[in-house]
This record gives sequence, structure tokens and C-alpha cells, in this order.
Amino acid sequence: MTLAYIGLGSNLQDPYQQLKTSVTAIAALPQSHLQAVSKVYRSAAVGPGEQPDYLNAVVRLETELPAETLLQKLQHIETSQGRVRQQHWGPRTLDLDILLFGNCAQSDPHLTLPHRYLAQRNFVLYPLADVCEQKLVLPDGVDLATLLKRCPRGDLQLTELTLDSGC
Repeated sequence: MTLAYIGLGSNLQDPYQQLKTSVTAIAALPQSHLQAVSKVYRSAAVGPGEQPDYLNAVVRLETELPAETLLQKLQHIETSQGRVRQQHWGPRTLDLDILLFGNCAQSDPHLTLPHRYLAQRNFVLYPLADVCEQKLVLPDGVDLATLLKRCPRGDLQLTELTLDSGC
């Protein structure tokens, strides 16, 4: 089994419900076990034009699926929840990103691990810290605590919303 961390984000069509539905779908993935779900954070949109704020979270998933298969299944969940890929970094119903996949480090046209912007995004790092059981060290040897120090919380807001994972 491989430990995978998946980032969740939504800023369209009832973002809170989008996150809740995606957690349920991730929990139902074959050969996988949802272990933990972070708190829910609100962040300003990163991308072009005026966009609504995002709701963000991270889940910890133990899986036997290969990374590429997991990515395909996550993209299927996005599509089933109304995701349309029209504009890079544009508004979306749901964005599911594999942040970390075990100690895997790879870069190809379809999947880069760890996620290429992981270290720069407070809306990923802070929820990631919520679901880590122990000191998390990335494949390049940098630990999560160091990344958090380098990436201030800024305007990232912890919400009172919860995503009941049933795990």
C-alpha cells in the first residue's frame, strides 16, 4: 500500500458540497482506504480574472492503485462533478491533485510528483499538515515544517466547515 495525499479545491456550484461529495467518492475508490480528512480552508483564487474564493482540503489515502490509475480515477470524479477544463487556473467545480504519492518523484506530461506547486501554496500546505501522522519528509529531503515556515499562512482562513470522512 502507498500513502497518497490528495488536494481538494472548489470555487463553483456549492464548493462545500463539491468537497463533501468528492470525499465520499475518494473513500469509495477500489483498493484504497481513506485515512484522514483535513479541516476546510478558504483561500483567494490563484488565476486569471475575478473568481470566487476557493474552499480547500487535503485527504490522506492508502492505496494499492498505481499513481497514474489514481490520477485517472480522480479526473473521473472531477468530471462527474461537473468539471470542465476550459481555462488554465480558471474557476472550477472541483480540482483534485495528487500532492504526494509515497516517496515517488517523477515528472512526465501527465503527472508530476510531488505536485509542482506544493511548496508554494499555503492552501495546500496547511491542510496537508492537518492530516500528517508524523513528521512528513518529501522525496527531496525537505520536511513539511520547513515548507510551512517558508510559506506564511497569509490570508488563508480556517473555516468552521467539516468534511465527515467516515474513516
